[in-house]
Amino acid sequence: MGIDVTVKVGGEAGQGIQTVGDLLARVCHGCGLYVLAVNDFESRIRGGHSFLQLRISDRPVAAPDHRVHLLVALSPRTLDMHLSELAEDGLAIFDSQEQAPGDNVVSIAVTDMARKAGGAIMANTVAAGACLSLLGAPDSLLERVLKTQFQAKKAGVLENNLKAAQSGVQAVAAIDFAPAFVWPEKKPAGKLLSGAKILALGALAADCRFAAFYPMSPATDIMANLTGFEDRAPLVVEQAEDEIAAVNMVIGASFAGVRAMTATSGGGFALMAEGLGLAGITETPIVIVNSQRPGPATGLPTRTAQADLRFVLHAAQDEFPRFVFAPINLNDGFETMGRAFVLADKYQVPAIVLTDQYFNDSVNIAQKPLTAPESVERHIVTDVDMDDPKAYRRYEITDSGISPQALPCAGQALVMVSGNEHQQDGHISETIPDRIGQVDKRFRKLAAMEGEMRSPRADYPDSRVLLVAWGSAAGAIHESVEMLRSEGMDAGGVYFTDIWPFPQQAAEEILGRCERFYMVEQNVSVQLGGLIRERTGLKFYQAVLKYDGRPFFPFEIARRVKAAEEAIDG
Repeated sequence: MGIDVTVKVGGEAGQGIQTVGDLLARVCHGCGLYVLAVNDFESRIRGGHSFLQLRISDRPVAAPDHRVHLLVALSPRTLDMHLSELAEDGLAIFDSQEQAPGDNVVSIAVTDMARKAGGAIMANTVAAGACLSLLGAPDSLLERVLKTQFQAKKAGVLENNLKAAQSGVQAVAAIDFAPAFVWPEKKPAGKLLSGAKILALGALAADCRFAAFYPMSPATDIMANLTGFEDRAPLVVEQAEDEIAAVNMVIGASFAGVRAMTATSGGGFALMAEGLGLAGITETPIVIVNSQRPGPATGLPTRTAQADLRFVLHAAQDEFPRFVFAPINLNDGFETMGRAFVLADKYQVPAIVLTDQYFNDSVNIAQKPLTAPESVERHIVTDVDMDDPKAYRRYEITDSGISPQALPCAGQALVMVSGNEHQQDGHISETIPDRIGQVDKRFRKLAAMEGEMRSPRADYPDSRVLLVAWGSAAGAIHESVEMLRSEGMDAGGVYFTDIWPFPQQAAEEILGRCERFYMVEQNVSVQLGGLIRERTGLKFYQAVLKYDGRPFFPFEIARRVKAAEEAIDG
């Protein structure tokens, strides 16, 4: 039987919950294990209730497990809220000097031990030491990570943390923990990264040179990660006064000739809608990441959702071509960012990348190498490419709908653009022929854009029953499909990553041959399911929906699909 253990560390914001998870994840990753760390926190700096759930396995995992084997409660509220989640052989560690309130709860004075080691701030190190000891990890593994983490700190910090970790180890030395396992000694399996960081790396690999943003959870970490590369790459990252300014800065940078992006969440994207329309009519390539969270309005700022799909498809008044992508995992996120920049550039349209809080804030392993292209093709024309630069027309009507794009002040060509409808040379025009000609020209791009769309990915695509999703829900579906198949159901999974232009033919081929399919989405109106019906005429049988702000557990998807299938057979 393989390794599959879940550790949940909970407490108040400010208690170092994420630090515990980071230490555990780095130790596990360092010896070749796979991990998935999911952050759940309130939108406050101090107090409240937060937790980090870490799944540890000897095989790739892409979804959290509902069973908790080891619960570390740094506050009484954590114990009250999550004790019922313990597996049969699970154990809870409670930060207290008083008697444990249950047979499967052990009281350990974590904070008091930290103070004795040098300060209460090291409670997270004490907790990490206790966790790893219970799981059977050699002391040397945590010691190695601590030395790496604190080697640059002032004298005494490392020694105190080593002392704190050891006190945690000693506190649980006499406890026999059933889920403990033999730790492997293998090379790390890929890179341990957050979704936010992988998106930033994908942008850098695609030669993004300018990024502007206004902070908005859960997108801010994308820009924070980009900022970390400003002194090592030809990149400028600017914090604007609001989202309106950010998107217009990006449009200006792209007009001047550099690849540019912004990142926000649904509320910020709403403010960017007018700028999106400006990019549409001026045919300026930009990339916008919309990291979804529950709304409307402020909603749940630090939770996850998939409810902006219809919004981004139709944002900004009137109609114009755009790309919409929704990566399903870390490696796909890296590749998708690259494709977004390339295709926006090639077709002179906006490209929108839909992620969510779960995707951005979770930490997982990118198994494939992250490689930047050897060269970057830019679809820019210069005087050398033109027979007569002085006769250049920015919005020349072409068979493909793609007009030559020259850079302003970069040669003899006069580059004119306007947010109004315009003639082929860029001058404002309200004549009927110019209006119809430019609208038709822009929409002629769609035929080739459709050819760029990847087919949905699939597990067991010829199955009788298919579970269909988009974006980050794919990991949970993949595992739920395996659960259903282990119980004898002929089930498969289908995952849409390229959503607009909609891959109609591929969707019809895959979904048209199954007996029935279920939609699995984190919204209330089954947004992708409605789009599939609209574009193909195919209707899903039922929907498995979750819109409480938390990610899917594989078991809940499998349970609901199984119940629906049993109702049919019964």
